[in-house]
Amino acid sequence: MQSIINAINGIIWSDALIALCLGAGLWFSFRTRFMQVRGFPEMCRLTVGGQKSEAGVSSFQALAISMAGRMGIGNIAGVATAIGYGGPGAVFWMWVMGLLGASTSYVECTLAQIYKEKDAEGRYRGGPAYYIEKAMGLKAYAMVFAVATIVAAGFLMPGVQANAIADSASNVLCGSQAALCDSLGGTPWLKLWVGLAVAGLLALIIFGGIKRIAAFAELVVPFMAAAFILMAVLVMLFNLEKVPRMFADIFSSAFGAHAAFGAIIGQAVAWGVKRGVYANEAGQGTGPHAAAAAEVSHPAKQGFVQAFAIYFDTMLVCTSTAFLLLSTGMYNTFRVVVEDGAEKLEAVVTGVPGLLPSEGAQFAQAAVESVLPGWGAGFVALALFFFAFTTIMAYYYMAETNLTYLAGVRKTHPLATFLLRVGIIGMVVFGAYHNAATAWTLGDIGVGVMAWLNIIAILILQKPALLALRDYERQKKLGVDPVFDPDALGIRNADFWKRQG
Repeated sequence: MQSIINAINGIIWSDALIALCLGAGLWFSFRTRFMQVRGFPEMCRLTVGGQKSEAGVSSFQALAISMAGRMGIGNIAGVATAIGYGGPGAVFWMWVMGLLGASTSYVECTLAQIYKEKDAEGRYRGGPAYYIEKAMGLKAYAMVFAVATIVAAGFLMPGVQANAIADSASNVLCGSQAALCDSLGGTPWLKLWVGLAVAGLLALIIFGGIKRIAAFAELVVPFMAAAFILMAVLVMLFNLEKVPRMFADIFSSAFGAHAAFGAIIGQAVAWGVKRGVYANEAGQGTGPHAAAAAEVSHPAKQGFVQAFAIYFDTMLVCTSTAFLLLSTGMYNTFRVVVEDGAEKLEAVVTGVPGLLPSEGAQFAQAAVESVLPGWGAGFVALALFFFAFTTIMAYYYMAETNLTYLAGVRKTHPLATFLLRVGIIGMVVFGAYHNAATAWTLGDIGVGVMAWLNIIAILILQKPALLALRDYERQKKLGVDPVFDPDALGIRNADFWKRQG
């Protein structure tokens, strides 16, 4: 089974997808005249503003929901995995993907706002399936994306998050609380109990709908991110003398100039981009679902907010994890070699003997533990729980939105919604109990399929998002609060905005 899904993952995550992600980000950066750089003050202003309504959520709540989806275990375990296979240079390529990905996020999230609509229950819905149908006129393509997202977000990707929660919890309890661990049946049974507990809490949230999801995300996401960043800063202060060397390693190995890491520059680029996409989700098509739910007067407003989300995710949270590991030396890096036709891992650096790249959370735990003994395992386990849990919650919202799309003008059948909820809850339990390698590979497949379908679509459909950007900037220069009129811009099928006008 593992060999089959590894083969599928290798096809999906070929060099072609990596080139597509980087190429799309670079193309959109030029087409938007690097709006992610020159528009940074506007991003910050819009992020804290906005109003909500009965139909939609505020800009900040939409940001919190999308950040809940972005800020999962990819920000902790995923970064460690990238360093594990690509060395410190992978961090640089994650930064590149973050910078370029901000423009990609602007395009896809603005498209989601332009082509959003109200569902049968009066709530805003939108995302790639909606803009593919409305802007491209390809209903079949849109349905393929919707089905792929339901399968990926509802069944493939939650297991990665649940597995990380269970692994980090068992690492804490079976280490410092061995008696408690044994009383629960040892590590396998402990992971099952953790999965059941997470599944129960998830049920309480998702059965309350988008408003409950938004309220929970708005409260938890900023707090958990700030706490994690502060811990990283504290650890770096304890290792201040190692920081200059850390930056030297990042930049030298990113371009193959480092003595130890120079031979794996290809792995650095590949894993930096791969985990960058997994962590910030730019181009993957997940962020647009939350972006469409925001109550705004102009689609570009939410595009700016979601571009800021990429900065926050990659440049702050992912970078915090990277600095935790690199400043303390608590990381392992391996080179992939082929012997007798089989791939094997050959150690380049071994800072934490015995750990493989797939056990990423334990590297972060070791890093904090090296500075604050007795705190590391518990703190990272708690951070991972919040990161991963809110991500699973956001995955459900994405899957539900695409289920609503398939229902069309009708209300989603209650049985379909119930089965989706039961399915994602079941996959949380399955993912928590299963091994990390399987969970990560299934998650990678889900991310990759969505990225292929969405990036091709937004490369074709970019024009309305670019027109919206120019229109927004023109109205800002006139000193007015921009209001969107699709007819004036020659944008067709933006039916929601026509009714508003």
